[in-house]
Amino acid sequence: MIAVAEKVSKLSLKPQTSLLLNEVGNFFSSQGIEAYIVGGFLRDLLLGRETADIDLAITADALKIAPRMASALGGRHIPLDKENRVSRLLLDQGTPPARPKWQIDLSTITGSIEQDLKRRDFTINALAVDLKETHYHPGQQAYTDIPVIDPTGGLGDLGQGVIRAVSEMAFKSDPLRLLRAVRLAAELGFVIDAQTEALIKNSGHLIAGVASERSREELARLLAVPNSEPLWPYLDRLGLITALIPELAPAKGVAQPREHTWDVLSHSLKTIAAVDFLLRQESWQYASQEVLNLVSWSPELAQHFGQRVSGSTRRTLTKLAALLHDIAKPQTKMVDQSGRTRFLGHAGEGATITVSILKRLRFSGQEIRLAETMVRHHLRPPQMSQQGELPSQRAIYRYFRDSGQAGTETLFLSLADHLATRGPNLDLANWREHAELVAYVISQHSRQEERVAPAKLVSGHDLISIFGLSPGPKIGQILEAVGEAQASAEITTRQQALAYIANLLKSSTGEPGL
Repeated sequence: MIAVAEKVSKLSLKPQTSLLLNEVGNFFSSQGIEAYIVGGFLRDLLLGRETADIDLAITADALKIAPRMASALGGRHIPLDKENRVSRLLLDQGTPPARPKWQIDLSTITGSIEQDLKRRDFTINALAVDLKETHYHPGQQAYTDIPVIDPTGGLGDLGQGVIRAVSEMAFKSDPLRLLRAVRLAAELGFVIDAQTEALIKNSGHLIAGVASERSREELARLLAVPNSEPLWPYLDRLGLITALIPELAPAKGVAQPREHTWDVLSHSLKTIAAVDFLLRQESWQYASQEVLNLVSWSPELAQHFGQRVSGSTRRTLTKLAALLHDIAKPQTKMVDQSGRTRFLGHAGEGATITVSILKRLRFSGQEIRLAETMVRHHLRPPQMSQQGELPSQRAIYRYFRDSGQAGTETLFLSLADHLATRGPNLDLANWREHAELVAYVISQHSRQEERVAPAKLVSGHDLISIFGLSPGPKIGQILEAVGEAQASAEITTRQQALAYIANLLKSSTGEPGL
């Protein structure tokens, strides 16, 4: 790690950042307000990690100042916390002068800046620099000899790579800090000091009192951390996972059939790490590069998993589904007459529980549907093939018809589930077969989309005008059957489609053979 003392004596910012701070500083000076750079922005600057999110503490009511500041700088403001007087300013791209997007969080200082810092979460965030000290002159390469206000020893902890609570009241003041401590440690590569870790273990139950929206945001940020193999077991050891999602508690220690290496909860946590391994985000200690090379990958897939669904990426939501995919195993566990342990119906029940959890945590409807679908269908991909044969075109079509926007994610979740089941006992031949199935399904789905995409061969109006059918569910069933046949390359022209429909209607029941 770069010595923090060096960064303090010579602090470098990009010219765009410096010019923005000049603007902000000039605004506060004109208002007679003292302002300090604080929190994560200053911490990251000291570590050489510049961001576009700026934290400022000011000697004025942030909720009252934010609208005037938005008007002066060009942007919009959002009240964040009326009780603690916190507001957010969003400066959009293209506002004069030209600059990238910025987010400035304004908090209100009560008492002195030193007193304010002592009420913060961790020592590495309890640092401040007077905004006037950062005034930038064009051509200046770096700020030199900037005094840092450090009443809790944060600079030392920053240099040692330690997360330390400012006080024993830190987590009682805001229990969300319990999750934030672990997330910061993972993001920065720091360790949590022993006393703070003990405080976390004793305070996990406080998470239940955190607003759902805030818990969701911190959970999403934890899921976004790529180094997930050590992260999630550590969260479990601290008691934070079951404090946040109590429905996972029954999964602890639930034994599985002999092909499984871990109990249900440990398996679920390993599945999260396996997802990141398959998405080329981190290594997997139980598998070689050869195992990874067998898995289909492309720039298009990388782009797909980076897409956002509401506030989360598809990668993050796949990891969320990995956490929850076996959540119903404890209540569905049974031992059959042969002595085999089974979890009949756990995927469907797990999907229902997933919806309940994610609604409570205030995930969006789109996010919930995607995660629910992955949990519901996570067993299905290997079931598409029989006796080692590749799945039929109809099986592939029906799989994507049912899994919809979550089809690709569910395929990768099934692979991660496989890895997290076998762990160090992975059978390479079985893995190759599973990976080849997924690659085949993805490639054939792309071809099916190309066949169906140009235009539908027939419409509901055709069924009414040509075949004399009445409006109703039967028309939808027939159109679905035609689409399936078209995607499977069984029919390619309108004439073939009409003949196909005629044959369907001649069947003994008069219903499409679906």
